[in-house]
Amino acid sequence: MELLMIMAPVAALVALAYALFAARSVKKADEGTDRMKSIAASIRRGASAYLRRQYKTVGIFFAVVFVVLIVLAFAFGLVNKFTPFAFLTGGVLSGLSGFIGMHIAVSANVRTANAAQKSLNSGLKIAFRAGSVMGFVVVGLGLIDFSIWYFLTTYAFKLDPKTVTEAMITFGLGASSMALFARVGGGIFTKAADVGADLVGKVEAGIPEDDPRNPAVIADNVGDNVGDVAGMGADLYESYVGSLLSAVALGYAALGNILGIIIPVGIASIGIFASLIGTLFVRTGEKLSSKSLLAALRRGTYIASAISAVGSLAFILLVNIDLYYLFFAMLAGLVAGVAIGFFTEYFTSDNYRPTKNLAKSTQTGSATEIISGLSLGMLSTVVPVIIVAAAVIVSFLICGGTVENPQMGLFGIGIAAVGMLSTLGITLATDAYGPIADNAGGIAQMADMPEYVRERTDALDALGNTTAATGKGFAIGSAALTALALLSSFVNLVESKLNLEVNLSIMNPAVLIGLFIGCMLPFLFSALTMSAIGKSAEGVVLEVRRQFKEIVGIMDGTSEPDYHTCVDICTKASLKQMILPSIITVIAPILVGLLLGISGVAGMLLGATSTGFMLAIMMSNSGGAWDNAKKFIENGNFDGKGSTNHKAAVVGDTVGDPFKDTSGPAINILIKLLSIVSIVFASVIAAFPSIF
Repeated sequence: MELLMIMAPVAALVALAYALFAARSVKKADEGTDRMKSIAASIRRGASAYLRRQYKTVGIFFAVVFVVLIVLAFAFGLVNKFTPFAFLTGGVLSGLSGFIGMHIAVSANVRTANAAQKSLNSGLKIAFRAGSVMGFVVVGLGLIDFSIWYFLTTYAFKLDPKTVTEAMITFGLGASSMALFARVGGGIFTKAADVGADLVGKVEAGIPEDDPRNPAVIADNVGDNVGDVAGMGADLYESYVGSLLSAVALGYAALGNILGIIIPVGIASIGIFASLIGTLFVRTGEKLSSKSLLAALRRGTYIASAISAVGSLAFILLVNIDLYYLFFAMLAGLVAGVAIGFFTEYFTSDNYRPTKNLAKSTQTGSATEIISGLSLGMLSTVVPVIIVAAAVIVSFLICGGTVENPQMGLFGIGIAAVGMLSTLGITLATDAYGPIADNAGGIAQMADMPEYVRERTDALDALGNTTAATGKGFAIGSAALTALALLSSFVNLVESKLNLEVNLSIMNPAVLIGLFIGCMLPFLFSALTMSAIGKSAEGVVLEVRRQFKEIVGIMDGTSEPDYHTCVDICTKASLKQMILPSIITVIAPILVGLLLGISGVAGMLLGATSTGFMLAIMMSNSGGAWDNAKKFIENGNFDGKGSTNHKAAVVGDTVGDPFKDTSGPAINILIKLLSIVSIVFASVIAAFPSIF
């Protein structure tokens, strides 16, 4: 039975091999004209420069935390001795997954634009294949990280499985920390550039989106890559590893044998092969409709989900037929992920009534459109909450969980989280596809490519808006399930290892205060990140206005704008502004724990998960709908581009940018990182008396 653990490194190597194949395939495609190559090179240089500076900044944080963990582990024995080193590997691999994904994205954007000259399907093929590099790198590196530490602690250090699983649950700290910096920093960069470019270029100067005369246009395209590719990759790497680690810990606690480890690992491994097969079915015809393009991507994800479900059932029955009910927990998570993606699409795609009605609201101005967008986002929280609640109920009860004996039920929730993320390879590919298609459209515009090329890249870009919104919904839904599994792991670790009782009664003042603090944290986090975007965007706006005023010949195309200065402004501002919200996330659980004790921390995690889940959905869907309402008008509806309706939609989209690309998606990392920090520092918190 132990030999089945070899599945993890084998599946990981297959994923990485496919990522390498896909990357080489993309690199073989032609980049097009010299003008296209020059534009792409500017985007590539800006993105690489940003990541280098970000990693230097994050490196200081990692060095400080590493020293703290070393002292706590070896001087005081309050942290597992493997945690400091696993903290580094998790952070490095999380950052590496984002870097690799971004590297291939900035290579694929120009090739996608050039391929669109041949056919729509050719453009889709390159963009999706580049996105699949990100998807399979994330799952491959995630399973490699898990495999290294599992085999190292089990065979090199001869630890028993119980000790191994208790230790490994702390190993997600590095990945979570890196994900937070990548998502917040990249999100601030991309939206500062986007807001600055739109407000001055489109609203004030009246020039088209991605117009080469706009000094912020390169920064805007760079932002798509550092935020929506590198940031998203690090984010979902952390979700993938976190769900697997928590499921393994809960599994061994529930079953008391190696099957509690083998089954989650087996489901994750099967998901990689299912995702790989699903990618083979993504292709489309030449019809320029978002429905036909979306159907092409759906075909791949649905096939992958079906194969993952069948394969997981066969695997569970093979290892122990008596544990058949775990399949239904896995299926609950898998179906929940697909359902959340579908309803996110319903609320954000211009194929459906909500976004069409939002576009219609621009007829009475930007104020009514903003009100309608906020209402849409709030309404969109209902279905995902019901879906996640149903997945938790099914997975908990079908696995035999009870209030008196919840262990198997909690394991079921962990399996549901793994099931939801089992097809992450292809799900993330459809998400990473979005910014690549967006960049391709920008390059087509800046390089003055033929109109039919722009029409094709616009079709790919419109699909990218929908897949990006769907991907964010999936990421937030998986974060909620993973956070619940991590919370369960926290309580289980405290009670089994530290022999402390976690009193979650609402009558316990520590729990009640912790609950209020936890409910507040997502709002504080969002306020800080949105304020950061506002401050960063101010610098871009002023710089673009300055260049329009001082550089003669920009508007008639005889002089080229200074693109580099806008990129530099966004880089410096985003790296400075990301520090405070990131530090607050790390220290909040420790401060709450030192004040209120273990029960207060548990209350805080409950509050943060509850409000964070709904706030993230609301912000992400409002922003996505505002964006697609603008695109719907630009396609000729409600008087089209340049109309008062369009200007109102641009204002709504500008408000929605930080909602959907920074604050909303970053909240899902917040709620998971709070849990991971709580787990890592549980012994430290328990060593100090609370005020109650």
